[in-house]
Parts: sequence; structure tokens; C-alpha cells
Amino acid sequence: MPWRSGRLFKTLTRKHKMIRVLLSLVWLVASVGLAAAQDLQTVLQTHAEEVASPSRNSVSIVLDDLAELGSPQVSVFLEQWAERNIWQNDEAGLFFIGSKDGDVITLTDVDSGEATTAPSDGYTQLRPNGGVRRVIGSALVQFQLTDPDPDRRRSALESIGRRADASQLPLLEASLEGEAEPAIRARKVQLINFLTARFGAQTDDRVAAIESLSADTSVEARAVLSQILSTSTERTDGEPSGNIARVLDPSSDPAAFYAELVEADLAPPLVSPSDIRTALEANVVDGRVGDVPTARLGSDAARAEAYAALAADGRVPPLVSQSDVAQMLSRFTFYEKYDEADPTVTDAARATMDAVETRVGVAQTVDLALDGLSLASIYFLAAIGLAITFGQMGVINMAHGEFIMMGAYTGYVVQLFVPDYTISLLIALPLAFAVTFGAGVAMERLVIRHLYHRPLETLLATFGISIALQQIAKNVFGTQARPLTSPEWLGGALVISDVIQISYIRIAIFVLALVFLVLLLFILKKTRLGLEVRAVTQNPGMAASMGINPDRINMMTFGLGSGIAGVAGVGIGLYAQVTSEMGANYIVQSFMTVVVGGVGSVFGTLAGAGLIGFLQKGIEWLNPSNTLAAQTYMILFIILFIQFRPKGIVAPKGRAAAD
Repeated sequence: MPWRSGRLFKTLTRKHKMIRVLLSLVWLVASVGLAAAQDLQTVLQTHAEEVASPSRNSVSIVLDDLAELGSPQVSVFLEQWAERNIWQNDEAGLFFIGSKDGDVITLTDVDSGEATTAPSDGYTQLRPNGGVRRVIGSALVQFQLTDPDPDRRRSALESIGRRADASQLPLLEASLEGEAEPAIRARKVQLINFLTARFGAQTDDRVAAIESLSADTSVEARAVLSQILSTSTERTDGEPSGNIARVLDPSSDPAAFYAELVEADLAPPLVSPSDIRTALEANVVDGRVGDVPTARLGSDAARAEAYAALAADGRVPPLVSQSDVAQMLSRFTFYEKYDEADPTVTDAARATMDAVETRVGVAQTVDLALDGLSLASIYFLAAIGLAITFGQMGVINMAHGEFIMMGAYTGYVVQLFVPDYTISLLIALPLAFAVTFGAGVAMERLVIRHLYHRPLETLLATFGISIALQQIAKNVFGTQARPLTSPEWLGGALVISDVIQISYIRIAIFVLALVFLVLLLFILKKTRLGLEVRAVTQNPGMAASMGINPDRINMMTFGLGSGIAGVAGVGIGLYAQVTSEMGANYIVQSFMTVVVGGVGSVFGTLAGAGLIGFLQKGIEWLNPSNTLAAQTYMILFIILFIQFRPKGIVAPKGRAAAD
């Protein structure tokens, strides 16, 4: 049956073709599987020897294959490899991220991240040398710049910012196109600008990048310009060559310039008086040094003469005179040469640096003014209560600082019971006023009212009360500083630029001082209490005849001044340490503020606080290493100021003026 044989042959042929197709599909799937199997461990095993014992040349081959792999685990592996945290299994040769603890090592799979533990004796830690680690670090930056994790990209940019290199410029430019995070993109653009200014291939590109830095007052920008303008000191006996920064004058410091020549073996060394003495002592023969008796060697001239005789015989080095030094220096030209060879680049950098330094100077002036304003607001806040008790009533209250301390401790106690710092602050401000108002009223009723018009006795009594209050605070709260924590929204600082910044707490104190200024002016000008206070201050007898009780007004006035001091204590406590002696740090400045501004005047107190605050900051800027000297100079200035204007900036009126 031939037809059956033919049909069978056709059937077998058809099945054979199907098998071939299936085998092709299997081969294709296997190929895809093998490609997918090219995980990080597989690539590492391909270069196991280079990974285990890398050199600067062989490691590049490994890094190229890792770059082609494109796995997100590559960045992690490179980080750990550079940190010497990669371990290799001695038997299987597999690589793991390891952390050793005693005889046990925690192993993390480089692909899956699964962690296991094993005895450490079966593993070897890989320790690439410094050169290899630098190569790995450079490659790591390349991976991190395009890493999906924004934190890794930021880390790479921080690394570039710390260790800028010309090879990083193309990597940054290549990673810029796909960057979607605005802040990271801006940082990349900034670093590209910095690197172009230093390492750009074209002069025009470098000059453009440098000129764009004229508005950037950051420390990084100034560091880039400084690196471009770096110089080295050189000397020549002919014409200077290269990109000359400036020619130096050796007559400004002959000894230093001559020392350079000596160090370069271009001039004989100077012979010091001690060298002369040593040489003479070594050449004493029969009571003589050469032809000079030792008895005559009592003067420098005689010793020089004897030494010159020895030098003429070749027994000691020649003596170099000042004329020899001058003659030797005249033979050389000393100059500073830019390390950057292109003068166009250095000219642009110098012009940009001048512009930046001008901007920095203006910014430093603004920052200094803000510091002075901040300190003035603190002094005003501390002195405003004293402006009432001393300015309006003429009472020298040496315990005013302790009312500030009481207010600060009130804020601390409130925070012990109210953990929310914002709510506790809102509670502490009125409570501190109430506590210190009551303490002030009690002090006026028990002590002050018996001592009116007796300033010496008042001073001594209030000084004793201040010591007693300090001791009570020590007994209750101890001698350690207590925390008065500010709310979270007052943390940090308002950063205007790298130079200009001010903490939010100081801004809050400034705002609090303004609030008290407006509130106090309102009380004194627009309320019945303020009218009665001013009437009693100007003429207590006439005020009494008009139905005003001077005794009651004095009590209320003293209580008001003490209450304001308590609120000031809460504000100051957020900035300074809360201790039993904190008030003593402000009592002197408070009295100076009131006296300089004008006793009895709120605006005078404001002016006095401004003068003292700005003056102290200015002196500290001139002499930053010695704040105690700055305070001393400030007090001397105030003493001289009072000599020429004894009534202060704003002349007082009423009873204070009569006194």
C-alpha cells in the first residue's frame, strides 16, 4: 500500500516540522531566560577574579559590565564595595554584603536583599585599595545621578560638591535631561556651572559660567572662584613668565624672601648670633680665637670680627651681612603666578570675585544690622518694665532682673504640665504677667512704699530682695539650667542668603517687643490708668488734689512694670538659659538702656536699646575674639555719652527730670 506509506511519510514530515518549531521556541525562551538570568551575581561571577583582587586597570572592566547591566542593586553594591563591606564565599565564590559580629557574619544577597547568618571562617572580606576605591567612587556617582531614588541622587550631588572633578561634568550634563525633581535639577545646573567654570573645554564657556557667579554669594561659588584664582609664589633671575598675578616687593620682608632663596639653595644661609657663639667656642685655641683673645669677645662687633677671620680661613661658613642680603634679593624677581594658565579666565574670575565680595560686604552689613536689631529688641524687652518703675516712679529696683527670672521659670513650670509647647507658651505669657504683677505689688506694698524719695535705702533693699529671690529659685529649681523649649514653628532660622539669616526665636522676640511698645503706649496715652500715672509722675500733689490716689497709682505702676518684666522673661527664656542668675545678666543693660534713652520715656527706652544693641554688635564685629572687651568698650562709650548728654537721648519730663 504505497499510498499509506506516502501518507505516513507526510505525517512524519509534518510532525518533524512541528518539533523543529517547538525546539526553536524552547531555544528562544531559554535565551530570554538566560538574558534575564544575567543578574548582578552572574556578572560578578564573570569577573570574580577582578572583583576579589581588583586593580585600577582591571576594575574598569567590571564597572563597564555593571553599567550595561543597569540594575538598581548596582549602586548598593558599589557603595558597599567601596566601604569594604563585600565578602566572598571561599567555597562557592559568591559575593555578599556582609557585617561581621564576632565569629558570625550577617550576609545580604546582592540581588534579592535577603539576609542570612553564617560562620565567618568560610568567607573572605574584600579590601580594595585607595586607588581602586576612588575609581569605584567615581563610577558610583554615575549610577547615583540617574538612580530612581531621589535621596541617592542628592547624595551623589553632595559627593560631587565635596570632591569636584573634571570627569564629573559630562556625567552631570548627561543626567540633566531626565531629571524631573525641580530642586535636584536646580542643584545639577548649579554644579554644572561650577564645573564648567573650573574645567570647561572652551574659554568662552568658562568665562560665561564665571560671570554668571557674580550674583551668587554662596560659600561654594566663592570657593570655585578662589580655586580658579589660586596662585603659587615663584622667583626668577630673568623676566617672569606665565599668567602673572602680581610682582612682589622683597623689601617688604627681606628675611622671608631671603629664606626662600636659602631653601632653594640659591643663597648661603644667614648666621645667627647663637651660631657665631657656637663657632667661636669650637675654635678657641690657647685662649684665642684666631688672632683675637677671648677676653675681647664681650661685644657683638668683636665676635663678628673673630668669626669673619675664621670664615676667611675657610673654617666656618661665611657671614652674610644685610648688604649681602639686599644684593642677593636684587638679583631675583619674586612674583605670584596663577595656577590657571589662561589670563582671560583669571581676569573674568577676578572681576567676578570683586563683584561677589562687594555683595558679600553689603550682605554682612545687613546681617550685622539684623543682629543689632535682634539684640536691641532683647534689651528693650528686658528694660521696658524698668522704664516704668524707674523712669516713671524714680524707684531704683535692683530686683528687676529677678522678675525676668520669675517669668522664665513660670514658663518652664507651665511646660511641665502642658506638653504642647505652643499652647504652653500661650498660657505662660499671661500667667507670667499675673505672677510677677502680684510679686511686684507685694514688694511695693511691703518695702518700696516705705522708701520713696530715699534712693540709697531703696537700692540696698531691692538688692537684698534680688539675692533672696535668687536663693529661693536655687532651692526650688536647683542650680542647673532648666529648658524653656520653643514651639517647633519657632525652630530654625529665616535664611535670606548664605550670609544673611536670623533665627525665628529672635524674630518672635522682636515682634513681642513691638507688641509691648504699642501696648504700653496705648496704656499710657489712651487709658485712665495711663493718664493717672502721668499725672502722679509730673505733679503728685496736684494729682491728689484732683481725686487721684497717688499711693494706689504707685502700686499699680510698680505692678505693671514688674508684670511686663515677667512676660519679657518668657520671651528671653526661649533664647537664653533659664537659671536663677539669668536676671543678673540683664539688669545692668536694662539700667543703661533706660538711662541712655532718657529716664521716664518709652521712646527713649526704645532709642537706648537700639543704641546699645547696635553699638555692642558693632564692637563685637571689630573685636570678635573678645566679647568681654566689647562690653567694656560699650560701657566706656556710654559713660562718655552721658557726660555730653546727661538726660539721655529723649529728655525726661516730670518728677524724673526734676530729680
